[in-house]
Amino acid sequence: MRPNDLKNEIKSLYGSRQPLYCWGPPGVGKSSVVAQAAAELGKEIRDVRALLLDPVDLRGIPQIRDGRVLWCVPNFLPTDGEGILFLDELNAAPQMVQAACYQLVLDRMLGEYRLPDGWTIIAAGNEETDRAAVHRMPSPLANRFVHLKYEVNLEDWVAWALKAGVMTEVIACLRFRPALLHQFDPKRNEKSFPTPRSWEFVSRMLTGRNNISAIEYELVAGAVGEGAAAEFIGFLKVFKSLPNPDAVIMSPKTASIPTDPATLYAICGALARKASENTIGRIVEYANRLPAEYSILLMRDASRQSPEVVNTRAYIEWVSAHDSVLI
Repeated sequence: MRPNDLKNEIKSLYGSRQPLYCWGPPGVGKSSVVAQAAAELGKEIRDVRALLLDPVDLRGIPQIRDGRVLWCVPNFLPTDGEGILFLDELNAAPQMVQAACYQLVLDRMLGEYRLPDGWTIIAAGNEETDRAAVHRMPSPLANRFVHLKYEVNLEDWVAWALKAGVMTEVIACLRFRPALLHQFDPKRNEKSFPTPRSWEFVSRMLTGRNNISAIEYELVAGAVGEGAAAEFIGFLKVFKSLPNPDAVIMSPKTASIPTDPATLYAICGALARKASENTIGRIVEYANRLPAEYSILLMRDASRQSPEVVNTRAYIEWVSAHDSVLI
């Protein structure tokens, strides 16, 4: 299931309080999608790592009061309010810890503790075939969840990356080479490989650096692997040779139109970052000179970067002119 679809399912299931389990390989953004859903619902999220718990931790610490044993509820279990109780990496926990979740997931209780009505339970984890440090999920626990499988999707990732401030060069490179977004083969046992998470690492490490160097290559390779790093560094050289996006916006009718696909992806990414109500008219003029697929790419990313542009006359006219090819 695509990230946006998964997010919408989490939001729709929130009212029913139906427990949901999201499966997916490492680094694809499962935790991020749950956090986005909680934010859009305006609800709190409690991230509980079952891997760090012993079975008795869920029940809490006993105390004697008036000759009776009472249990102190652990601080990570909510006692009021509304939100998502997120059991991340649940199947990485020992089976005794997973078994301790039976009552919590199905009955919303742990002994005397009761999960408040305003809370729902979402869990996530890697597949056993991902060579992650996971344990087989007991069948009784698995049967307490609705199970959905996370599917990496470039368009959904780009929409997130534009809002998250991922550097333009990374987005443009992955537009040009979509297969580099996620390449995970558990049989190869690699330490570094491309994932949405590791590309975010690349953006964070390189933001603000001006020169390509051997050190930068080693940093990128350490995050996404040598093959992806070589392609990305090569793409950076193309990107750094682009005309200034501000110059293109100043002269959209005369600015040169690249013929190389990599350069086209790069200039579209750079211009999308410049989109605003003040610049969209000139960006549309340049987009109208591009091949149709790149024109659509540029305007789609521009509207994601600055949603307010969709109400401008220039954008509306562009949409009207391309309604036959827009999806």
